[in-house]
Amino acid sequence: MSDAPPPAARPVIEFRGVAKAFGDKQVLRDLSLDVRKGEVLFIIGTSGVGKSVTIKHLIGLLGVDAGEIWFDGKRVDTLREPELAPIRKRIGMVFQNSTLFDSMTLAENVALPLRKHQGMRQKKALVEARRRLDQVYMSEFADRYPAELSDGMRKRAAIARTLTLQPEVVLFDEPTTGLDPVNARRIDRLIRELSGGQGVTSVVVSHDLTSIFSIADRIAFIYQGAVRALGSRDEIRASDDPVVQQFIQGQSSGPMETPGF
Repeated sequence: MSDAPPPAARPVIEFRGVAKAFGDKQVLRDLSLDVRKGEVLFIIGTSGVGKSVTIKHLIGLLGVDAGEIWFDGKRVDTLREPELAPIRKRIGMVFQNSTLFDSMTLAENVALPLRKHQGMRQKKALVEARRRLDQVYMSEFADRYPAELSDGMRKRAAIARTLTLQPEVVLFDEPTTGLDPVNARRIDRLIRELSGGQGVTSVVVSHDLTSIFSIADRIAFIYQGAVRALGSRDEIRASDDPVVQQFIQGQSSGPMETPGF
């Protein structure tokens, strides 16, 4: 199980038999999933099934109990903290709570990774930050402070900050949670544009059915800690699996889940 597949057949990300428990709560149980280069893959499922846990393993925020994780042909779950640094430069993550520094303008927030990780001088970093804000249609707010802006605007600024290091993969954890429909669809468009325009691979944890069935290339449905269904939007929507259909019907007619693991 430790041999890497040949490059021609190799997905950009591979989860192989991953297991993870927190105390006596088994969250992931033999989860296996491949992510293709340049695609928008959504990971869906009810609260507590391990959606966010799955993607956090990829950048070393959590360690696996069993199984393997590979990125671009390299096994990453065994890497020590210093060895994870180059991986984290290639994989960006937009957290559910898009934390920005209240004492900094949006441009200063976005410039921060450039100064910290690339040693870029403040003036040059701010120029690049404004370019990134323009990518997410936020350039006119570059000199505003986070407290002056809506949740959707702060989320877009957080995406701009993630893009500064030009990641090949971006992980999105509930990117539209708490947003009004207009801002949620703006985030959807941004994610789709990253894939179509820049070839970025996006892995999106979400329970937003509008997002899922609008922009996903493929959807992975997690149930009882493993991938129960995997397919295109049409394949998942037409699935005859009663568990999948129960989730879809429940999300479309009932209250949204409370984000969990």
